[in-house]
Amino acid sequence: MLEKPDLPDECLVACLQEAYGLRIDGVSFLPLGADFSAAVYRVVARDGRSYFVKLRRGRFDEVSVILPKLLHDQGVTQVIPPIATKTGQLWTHLDDHHLILYSFVEGGNGFEVELAPHDWSELGTALRRIHTVTLPAEIRQRIPQESYTPRWRNTLKVFLDEVEKKEYADPDAAQLAALLRAKRSELEHVIARSEALSRVVQAKALPFVLCHTDIHSWNLLLEHNGGLYIVDWDMPMLSPKERDLMFLVDGVGGIWQGTDGDAQFYEGYGGARADPVALAYYRYERGIEDIVVTAEQIFLTKEGGTDRAEGIQHLLTAFSPGGAIALAYRSDPLERRR
Repeated sequence: MLEKPDLPDECLVACLQEAYGLRIDGVSFLPLGADFSAAVYRVVARDGRSYFVKLRRGRFDEVSVILPKLLHDQGVTQVIPPIATKTGQLWTHLDDHHLILYSFVEGGNGFEVELAPHDWSELGTALRRIHTVTLPAEIRQRIPQESYTPRWRNTLKVFLDEVEKKEYADPDAAQLAALLRAKRSELEHVIARSEALSRVVQAKALPFVLCHTDIHSWNLLLEHNGGLYIVDWDMPMLSPKERDLMFLVDGVGGIWQGTDGDAQFYEGYGGARADPVALAYYRYERGIEDIVVTAEQIFLTKEGGTDRAEGIQHLLTAFSPGGAIALAYRSDPLERRR
């Protein structure tokens, strides 16, 4: 969320003192992330220690908080565990939000800081541990499993039809509608390729592993003292490893393309290389999902404030040379033969 929620800082300070026993001297809203339902803050306690506070409004999946704690406890130190409340809970409530508290990482994300060779190797090692972790049965049962759902494709088809029939008074909606009209032919091709590759990938029966599903450069933190952390576990899934590797092999978003990171990453990761067809499928799906999530926010609600325009700008990256769709073309065997 890029716009600060309508929540007095005093309420946040009081909640942290009551639930965690922290006396807070400073509160700073951080305009980060494309998630309209989440807001994050940096708070500084009286003893000088900094914390990262995440507020989530609406749907809250407990596994998104339980899982990082479990992974960290099993030795995946590149995952930051939530800090427990005075009563041992991993989250608390503040008005209509769930509040989760973490240690603050002094450093930058993978978009801001160039990964050194040893960072790539460590990232590969960490992801290998995540992909091979043994989950307790009660946790594994609560994690969604890849179903190759056509949901995002079908919803995009609906929006592509609707923008041809409607006029939009809202300027953000009008801008997005114009973009979808201009890109309709390309998007219909993307939908068709994703549908075709979905059938191919399902037939391969690739093994399912625990995946983060959103391990792009913004969700990788590099500490000034050399630590590396994978953050934002809101959407874990049991799926083929390519669901994660699509971000790291050539790098969706363009930030990690043209680097030597792949070789160092696989030194740490080991095992079989990514299946190119599965990479193409997941990249097509990622591009489609990004478009649909933004369209649902813009067309179906009035929420978001300045986040709405930013969401449209973020959406344009899907069509950029380093975006998910362009990378899908490069991974797709049919497109490479054209």
